[in-house]
Amino acid sequence: MAGNVFGNLFRLTTFGESHGAALGGVIDGCPPGVEIDLEAVQIEMNRRKPGQSAIVTQRKEPDEVRFLSGIFEGKTTGTPIGFVIENTNQKSHDYSHIKDAYRPSHADYVYDQKYGFRDYRGGGRSSARETASRVVAGAIAKQVLANVKMYAFVSSVGDIHLETPLEQIDFSLIESNPVRCPDIATADKMEAYIKEIRKQGDTVGGVVTCVIKNVPIGLGEPVFDKLHAELGKAMLSINAVKGFEYGSGFEGAKMKGSEHNDLYNEDGTTKTNLSGGIQGGISNGMDIYFKVAFKPVATIMQKQETIDRDGAFVEMQGKGRHDPCVVPRAVPIVEAMAALVLADYYLLNKTYK
Repeated sequence: MAGNVFGNLFRLTTFGESHGAALGGVIDGCPPGVEIDLEAVQIEMNRRKPGQSAIVTQRKEPDEVRFLSGIFEGKTTGTPIGFVIENTNQKSHDYSHIKDAYRPSHADYVYDQKYGFRDYRGGGRSSARETASRVVAGAIAKQVLANVKMYAFVSSVGDIHLETPLEQIDFSLIESNPVRCPDIATADKMEAYIKEIRKQGDTVGGVVTCVIKNVPIGLGEPVFDKLHAELGKAMLSINAVKGFEYGSGFEGAKMKGSEHNDLYNEDGTTKTNLSGGIQGGISNGMDIYFKVAFKPVATIMQKQETIDRDGAFVEMQGKGRHDPCVVPRAVPIVEAMAALVLADYYLLNKTYK
Protein backbone atom coordinates (compact mmCIF):
# COMPACT_ATOMS: atom_id res chain seq x y z
CA MET A 1 0.00 0.00 0.00
CA ALA A 2 1.44 3.32 -1.07
CA GLY A 3 0.32 6.80 -0.02
CA ASN A 4 1.52 6.79 3.60
CA VAL A 5 3.91 9.76 3.24
CA PHE A 6 2.99 13.46 3.28
CA GLY A 7 5.25 16.43 2.60
CA ASN A 8 8.49 17.31 0.80
CA LEU A 9 11.15 18.59 3.22
CA PHE A 10 9.08 18.36 6.40
CA ARG A 11 7.75 14.87 5.78
CA LEU A 12 5.49 12.55 7.76
CA THR A 13 5.23 8.78 7.30
CA THR A 14 2.51 7.07 9.33
CA PHE A 15 1.73 3.46 10.19
CA GLY A 16 -0.81 1.43 12.15
CA GLU A 17 -4.43 0.32 12.13
CA SER A 18 -7.50 1.14 14.18
CA HIS A 19 -7.43 -2.14 16.11
CA GLY A 20 -3.74 -2.98 15.83
CA ALA A 21 -1.22 -2.78 18.66
CA ALA A 22 -0.31 0.84 17.99
CA LEU A 23 -0.29 3.76 15.60
CA GLY A 24 2.74 5.89 14.95
CA GLY A 25 4.92 7.80 12.58
CA VAL A 26 8.29 9.16 11.57
CA ILE A 27 8.86 12.87 10.94
CA ASP A 28 11.75 13.58 8.57
CA GLY A 29 13.26 16.99 7.90
CA CYS A 30 12.48 18.74 11.17
CA PRO A 31 15.25 21.31 11.75
CA PRO A 32 17.59 20.79 14.72
CA GLY A 33 17.42 22.95 17.80
CA VAL A 34 13.65 23.47 17.90
CA GLU A 35 12.45 23.49 21.51
CA ILE A 36 9.61 20.99 21.85
CA ASP A 37 6.89 21.41 24.45
CA LEU A 38 5.77 17.81 24.96
CA GLU A 39 2.82 18.94 27.07
CA ALA A 40 1.57 21.04 24.16
CA VAL A 41 1.79 17.95 21.92
CA GLN A 42 -0.32 15.97 24.38
CA ILE A 43 -2.88 18.79 24.62
CA GLU A 44 -3.38 18.55 20.86
CA MET A 45 -3.87 14.80 21.19
CA ASN A 46 -6.41 15.29 23.97
CA ARG A 47 -8.43 17.55 21.65
CA ARG A 48 -8.66 14.74 19.09
CA LYS A 49 -8.94 11.66 21.29
CA PRO A 50 -12.17 9.65 21.60
CA GLY A 51 -14.34 9.66 24.71
CA GLN A 52 -13.79 13.34 25.53
CA SER A 53 -17.49 14.30 25.66
CA ALA A 54 -21.03 12.92 25.37
CA ILE A 55 -21.28 13.82 21.66
CA VAL A 56 -18.34 11.74 20.38
CA THR A 57 -17.44 8.06 20.26
CA GLN A 58 -17.11 6.56 23.74
CA ARG A 59 -14.03 4.49 22.91
CA LYS A 60 -11.65 5.23 25.79
CA GLU A 61 -8.10 5.79 24.62
CA PRO A 62 -5.53 7.85 26.55
CA ASP A 63 -3.70 8.55 23.26
CA GLU A 64 -0.46 9.19 25.09
CA VAL A 65 2.45 9.82 22.73
CA ARG A 66 5.78 8.10 23.27
CA PHE A 67 8.70 9.60 21.36
CA LEU A 68 11.43 7.15 20.37
CA SER A 69 13.99 9.37 18.66
CA GLY A 70 14.85 12.82 17.33
CA ILE A 71 14.36 14.78 20.57
CA PHE A 72 17.10 15.20 23.18
CA GLU A 73 17.07 17.45 26.23
CA GLY A 74 13.88 19.10 25.02
CA LYS A 75 15.13 20.00 21.55
CA THR A 76 15.00 18.40 18.12
CA THR A 77 18.28 16.86 16.95
CA GLY A 78 17.59 17.09 13.21
CA THR A 79 17.35 13.29 12.96
CA PRO A 80 14.06 11.45 12.27
CA ILE A 81 11.49 11.87 15.04
CA GLY A 82 9.86 8.51 15.71
CA PHE A 83 6.78 8.12 17.89
CA VAL A 84 4.08 5.62 18.83
CA ILE A 85 0.55 5.83 20.21
CA GLU A 86 -0.62 2.56 21.71
CA ASN A 87 -4.15 1.26 21.19
CA THR A 88 -5.53 0.15 24.56
CA ASN A 89 -9.31 -0.10 24.21
CA GLN A 90 -10.04 -2.09 21.07
CA LYS A 91 -13.29 -4.04 20.97
CA SER A 92 -12.77 -5.91 17.73
CA HIS A 93 -15.72 -8.23 18.35
CA ASP A 94 -18.00 -5.23 17.67
CA TYR A 95 -17.10 -5.69 14.00
CA SER A 96 -17.44 -9.46 13.62
CA HIS A 97 -20.88 -9.01 12.02
CA ILE A 98 -19.33 -7.21 9.03
CA LYS A 99 -16.53 -9.70 8.41
CA ASP A 100 -18.11 -10.66 5.09
CA ALA A 101 -20.41 -7.65 4.53
CA TYR A 102 -19.61 -4.21 3.18
CA ARG A 103 -20.76 -1.16 5.11
CA PRO A 104 -22.45 1.40 2.80
CA SER A 105 -20.27 4.46 2.06
CA HIS A 106 -17.24 2.95 3.83
CA ALA A 107 -13.95 1.89 2.27
CA ASP A 108 -14.74 -1.81 2.87
CA TYR A 109 -15.70 -2.71 -0.70
CA VAL A 110 -12.97 -0.81 -2.53
CA TYR A 111 -10.23 -2.05 -0.16
CA ASP A 112 -11.36 -5.63 -0.75
CA GLN A 113 -11.49 -5.13 -4.50
CA LYS A 114 -8.09 -3.39 -4.66
CA TYR A 115 -6.08 -5.55 -2.26
CA GLY A 116 -8.08 -8.78 -2.15
CA PHE A 117 -8.09 -8.47 1.62
CA ARG A 118 -9.31 -6.03 4.26
CA ASP A 119 -9.06 -5.49 8.00
CA TYR A 120 -12.73 -5.32 8.98
CA ARG A 121 -11.93 -4.37 12.60
CA GLY A 122 -12.93 -0.73 12.60
CA GLY A 123 -11.77 -0.30 9.04
CA GLY A 124 -8.09 -0.94 9.72
CA ARG A 125 -5.96 1.57 7.85
CA SER A 126 -9.03 3.38 6.46
CA SER A 127 -10.22 4.26 9.97
CA ALA A 128 -10.11 7.88 11.11
CA ARG A 129 -8.05 6.67 14.06
CA GLU A 130 -5.10 6.97 11.68
CA THR A 131 -5.35 10.75 12.07
CA ALA A 132 -3.90 10.53 15.58
CA SER A 133 -0.42 10.33 14.03
CA ARG A 134 -1.15 13.42 11.95
CA VAL A 135 -2.01 15.40 15.07
CA VAL A 136 1.31 14.48 16.70
CA ALA A 137 3.24 15.64 13.63
CA GLY A 138 1.08 18.74 13.31
CA ALA A 139 1.83 19.66 16.93
CA ILE A 140 5.57 19.48 16.15
CA ALA A 141 5.03 21.51 12.96
CA LYS A 142 3.23 24.22 14.93
CA GLN A 143 6.30 24.58 17.14
CA VAL A 144 8.56 24.84 14.09
CA LEU A 145 6.35 27.68 12.80
CA ALA A 146 6.45 29.45 16.18
CA ASN A 147 4.64 32.76 15.50
CA VAL A 148 2.07 31.37 13.06
CA LYS A 149 -1.28 30.85 14.81
CA MET A 150 -4.03 28.50 13.66
CA TYR A 151 -7.63 28.65 14.75
CA ALA A 152 -9.97 25.94 13.46
CA PHE A 153 -13.54 25.74 14.72
CA VAL A 154 -16.91 24.21 13.90
CA SER A 155 -18.92 26.66 11.80
CA SER A 156 -21.88 24.41 10.97
CA VAL A 157 -23.56 21.16 11.97
CA GLY A 158 -26.30 20.06 9.60
CA ASP A 159 -28.41 23.17 8.92
CA ILE A 160 -27.22 25.02 12.03
CA HIS A 161 -24.70 27.70 11.01
CA LEU A 162 -22.48 30.11 12.90
CA GLU A 163 -23.62 33.53 11.70
CA THR A 164 -20.85 35.63 13.32
CA PRO A 165 -18.65 37.37 10.71
CA LEU A 166 -15.13 35.94 10.58
CA GLU A 167 -13.48 39.16 11.72
CA GLN A 168 -15.70 39.29 14.84
CA ILE A 169 -15.13 35.73 16.07
CA ASP A 170 -13.62 35.32 19.55
CA PHE A 171 -11.20 32.43 19.05
CA SER A 172 -10.76 32.08 22.82
CA LEU A 173 -14.25 30.52 22.96
CA ILE A 174 -13.44 27.59 20.66
CA GLU A 175 -12.47 25.24 23.49
CA SER A 176 -15.22 26.45 25.83
CA ASN A 177 -17.72 23.83 24.65
CA PRO A 178 -17.62 20.23 23.36
CA VAL A 179 -18.70 21.22 19.83
CA ARG A 180 -15.80 23.67 19.46
CA CYS A 181 -17.99 26.43 18.06
CA PRO A 182 -16.88 29.94 19.17
CA ASP A 183 -20.42 31.13 19.87
CA ILE A 184 -22.06 29.68 22.96
CA ALA A 185 -25.68 30.02 21.83
CA THR A 186 -24.96 28.39 18.48
CA ALA A 187 -22.82 25.70 20.15
CA ASP A 188 -25.71 24.81 22.47
CA LYS A 189 -28.02 24.33 19.49
CA MET A 190 -25.44 22.20 17.71
CA GLU A 191 -24.84 20.04 20.77
CA ALA A 192 -28.56 19.44 21.31
CA TYR A 193 -28.98 18.53 17.65
CA ILE A 194 -26.08 16.06 17.69
CA LYS A 195 -27.53 14.38 20.79
CA GLU A 196 -30.93 14.08 19.10
CA ILE A 197 -29.32 12.63 15.97
CA ARG A 198 -27.52 10.06 18.13
CA LYS A 199 -30.81 9.02 19.78
CA GLN A 200 -32.19 8.37 16.30
CA GLY A 201 -29.27 6.05 15.57
CA ASP A 202 -28.19 8.41 12.82
CA THR A 203 -25.29 10.76 12.05
CA VAL A 204 -24.85 14.29 10.71
CA GLY A 205 -22.13 16.21 8.87
CA GLY A 206 -20.76 19.70 9.27
CA VAL A 207 -18.11 22.25 8.35
CA VAL A 208 -14.83 23.22 10.01
CA THR A 209 -13.48 26.70 9.27
CA CYS A 210 -9.80 27.50 9.79
CA VAL A 211 -8.08 30.90 10.10
CA ILE A 212 -4.27 31.11 10.00
CA LYS A 213 -2.63 34.30 11.23
CA ASN A 214 0.92 35.71 10.98
CA VAL A 215 1.72 33.77 7.82
CA PRO A 216 4.98 34.99 6.24
CA ILE A 217 4.88 36.25 2.66
CA GLY A 218 6.22 33.90 0.01
CA LEU A 219 5.01 30.42 0.98
CA GLY A 220 3.95 28.41 -2.06
CA GLU A 221 5.56 26.97 -5.17
CA PRO A 222 4.11 27.67 -8.61
CA VAL A 223 3.04 26.08 -10.87
CA PHE A 224 1.71 22.74 -9.66
CA ASP A 225 2.55 23.18 -5.98
CA LYS A 226 0.50 26.27 -5.18
CA LEU A 227 -0.08 26.78 -1.47
CA HIS A 228 -3.86 26.53 -1.71
CA ALA A 229 -3.54 23.38 -3.84
CA GLU A 230 -1.43 21.69 -1.18
CA LEU A 231 -3.81 22.83 1.56
CA GLY A 232 -6.67 21.38 -0.48
CA LYS A 233 -4.85 18.06 -0.85
CA ALA A 234 -4.10 18.01 2.88
CA MET A 235 -7.71 18.62 3.86
CA LEU A 236 -9.17 16.23 1.29
CA SER A 237 -6.88 13.50 2.64
CA ILE A 238 -8.72 13.62 5.99
CA ASN A 239 -11.34 10.93 6.48
CA ALA A 240 -14.93 11.97 5.64
CA VAL A 241 -13.94 15.25 3.95
CA LYS A 242 -16.08 16.06 0.90
CA GLY A 243 -15.20 19.65 0.12
CA PHE A 244 -12.60 22.41 0.47
CA GLU A 245 -12.79 26.11 -0.36
CA TYR A 246 -10.49 28.99 0.53
CA GLY A 247 -10.95 32.74 0.48
CA SER A 248 -14.18 33.80 -1.23
CA GLY A 249 -14.61 30.25 -2.51
CA PHE A 250 -17.73 29.50 -4.50
CA GLU A 251 -19.30 32.82 -3.47
CA GLY A 252 -16.53 34.57 -5.40
CA ALA A 253 -17.84 32.99 -8.60
CA LYS A 254 -20.95 35.16 -8.28
CA MET A 255 -19.01 38.43 -8.09
CA LYS A 256 -17.60 40.90 -10.61
CA GLY A 257 -13.88 41.62 -10.73
CA SER A 258 -14.48 45.15 -9.48
CA GLU A 259 -16.10 43.65 -6.39
CA HIS A 260 -13.65 40.82 -5.86
CA ASN A 261 -10.26 42.51 -6.32
CA ASP A 262 -8.32 43.09 -3.09
CA LEU A 263 -6.98 46.65 -3.34
CA TYR A 264 -3.61 47.44 -1.77
CA ASN A 265 -2.66 49.61 1.17
CA GLU A 266 0.66 51.45 1.10
CA ASP A 267 2.36 48.79 3.22
CA GLY A 268 1.43 45.97 0.82
CA THR A 269 -1.47 44.65 2.86
CA THR A 270 -4.91 44.66 1.23
CA LYS A 271 -8.09 46.49 2.15
CA THR A 272 -10.13 43.31 1.74
CA ASN A 273 -9.04 39.65 1.78
CA LEU A 274 -11.24 37.79 -0.66
CA SER A 275 -8.06 36.10 -1.91
CA GLY A 276 -7.87 34.27 1.40
CA GLY A 277 -4.26 35.24 2.01
CA ILE A 278 -2.99 33.53 -1.16
CA GLN A 279 -2.37 35.04 -4.60
CA GLY A 280 -0.79 33.19 -7.49
CA GLY A 281 -0.43 30.21 -5.19
CA ILE A 282 1.83 32.20 -2.83
CA SER A 283 0.98 33.57 0.62
CA ASN A 284 0.70 37.37 0.67
CA GLY A 285 0.92 37.93 4.43
CA MET A 286 -2.82 38.33 5.00
CA ASP A 287 -4.80 35.80 7.03
CA ILE A 288 -5.34 32.49 5.27
CA TYR A 289 -8.85 31.15 5.76
CA PHE A 290 -10.69 28.16 4.38
CA LYS A 291 -13.60 25.79 4.99
CA VAL A 292 -13.62 21.99 5.10
CA ALA A 293 -16.87 20.04 4.63
CA PHE A 294 -17.31 16.70 6.40
CA LYS A 295 -19.95 14.15 5.41
CA PRO A 296 -22.12 12.36 7.99
CA VAL A 297 -20.30 9.41 9.57
CA ALA A 298 -21.10 6.35 7.45
CA THR A 299 -21.74 3.94 10.33
CA ILE A 300 -25.30 4.40 11.57
CA MET A 301 -27.25 2.39 14.17
CA GLN A 302 -30.10 1.72 11.77
CA LYS A 303 -30.75 -1.30 9.57
CA GLN A 304 -29.55 -0.94 5.99
CA GLU A 305 -29.38 -3.21 2.98
CA THR A 306 -25.91 -3.98 1.65
CA ILE A 307 -24.03 -6.76 -0.15
CA ASP A 308 -21.62 -9.40 1.09
CA ARG A 309 -18.44 -10.76 -0.52
CA ASP A 310 -20.52 -13.08 -2.68
CA GLY A 311 -22.63 -10.21 -4.03
CA ALA A 312 -25.75 -11.30 -2.14
CA PHE A 313 -28.00 -8.70 -0.54
CA VAL A 314 -27.90 -8.81 3.25
CA GLU A 315 -29.20 -6.62 6.07
CA MET A 316 -26.80 -5.01 8.50
CA GLN A 317 -26.85 -2.53 11.36
CA GLY A 318 -23.95 -0.60 12.87
CA LYS A 319 -22.59 -1.70 16.24
CA GLY A 320 -19.89 -0.45 18.55
CA ARG A 321 -18.73 3.07 19.40
CA HIS A 322 -18.93 5.72 16.72
CA ASP A 323 -19.15 9.51 16.40
CA PRO A 324 -22.64 10.82 15.60
CA CYS A 325 -20.86 13.89 14.18
CA VAL A 326 -17.16 13.95 13.38
CA VAL A 327 -16.55 17.71 13.20
CA PRO A 328 -15.81 18.48 16.89
CA ARG A 329 -12.89 16.01 16.87
CA ALA A 330 -11.85 17.04 13.36
CA VAL A 331 -10.89 20.57 14.49
CA PRO A 332 -7.36 19.64 15.70
CA ILE A 333 -6.89 17.41 12.65
CA VAL A 334 -7.58 20.32 10.29
CA GLU A 335 -5.10 22.48 12.22
CA ALA A 336 -2.51 19.69 12.15
CA MET A 337 -2.69 19.20 8.39
CA ALA A 338 -2.51 22.95 7.81
CA ALA A 339 0.56 23.12 10.06
CA LEU A 340 2.25 20.29 8.13
CA VAL A 341 1.73 22.14 4.84
CA LEU A 342 2.98 25.48 6.15
CA ALA A 343 6.01 23.97 7.91
CA ASP A 344 6.96 22.16 4.72
CA TYR A 345 6.63 25.31 2.59
CA TYR A 346 8.39 27.40 5.23
CA LEU A 347 11.44 25.15 4.93
CA LEU A 348 11.19 25.12 1.13
CA ASN A 349 11.06 28.91 1.13
CA LYS A 350 14.27 29.12 3.17
CA THR A 351 16.13 27.60 0.22
CA TYR A 352 15.62 30.91 -1.63
CA LYS A 353 17.18 33.00 1.14
